[in-house]
Amino acid sequence: MGVPKKKPTRRRARNRRAHWTPRTVTLARCPNCGALVPAHMVCPECGYYKGRQYIKVEKSEK
Repeated sequence: MGVPKKKPTRRRARNRRAHWTPRTVTLARCPNCGALVPAHMVCPECGYYKGRQYIKVEKSEK
């Protein structure tokens, strides 16, 4: 198995890790109820995704 002959410099290691930053979540409006939902996810408010109900959500009284 290959073994590195020298330790990578701080600059080389940090350059490689430069793209490890967390990404922001893209929010989209649910076409059914209008709530903000992460893109490509089932709406937690109404349970719909792409015009079809995937989960049954019970409305709670506030």
